[in-house]
Amino acid sequence: MSKVYALSAAAVAVVALAGMAGYAFFGGKSNGDVLAQCRTGQVGGADIGGPFTLVNKDGATVTEKDVLTGPTLVYFGYTFCPDVCPLDMSRNADVADLLAEKGQKVNLLFITIDPDRDTPQLSGEFAQNIHPDAVGLSGSAEQIAAAAKAYRVYYKKQEGDDEYYLMDHSAFTYLMLPGIGFADFYKHGAPAEEVAQGVSCMLEASAG
Repeated sequence: MSKVYALSAAAVAVVALAGMAGYAFFGGKSNGDVLAQCRTGQVGGADIGGPFTLVNKDGATVTEKDVLTGPTLVYFGYTFCPDVCPLDMSRNADVADLLAEKGQKVNLLFITIDPDRDTPQLSGEFAQNIHPDAVGLSGSAEQIAAAAKAYRVYYKKQEGDDEYYLMDHSAFTYLMLPGIGFADFYKHGAPAEEVAQGVSCMLEASAG
């Protein structure tokens, strides 16, 4: 097995395990709120999201107030990810385009969990290469840890090669809504059409 295929297989296995852990962590479906009818994830009223301070591709320090200015799909990953992260971000880009066709808008935010390799510029370019309107952020190890903690993101650097190491991490996309905060999460592998339907429902329900 080649090194590339071995890395890809390992990454998929890591995400599968993280996904199972995520379902156990988030708990059961939330009831009694206006968005419950739209939920596809099992959120269980989880307290996800919060303040963060990171750095954009231009070197400017930004907070959640600067980047979560509208409905936003937030994804934590890393630019050296062999397959899962670019696939999820590309799926999210497709979601944004599908919603745009319906006259709805959702922003895309990528936050690295690998600040040792992912500079703010690299993170920003990675995001914009996937979708021109996507924003990518990085920061110090401490800043990334604080943001990941706020979103209950698991990540850990694997032992091994200093240049080609993988990152263990959960792979969920979080929908954040203005005035509401965390609304739902979407797992790795969920089709763009399914996610777009869920997000569209959320936008309509929150607007009403």
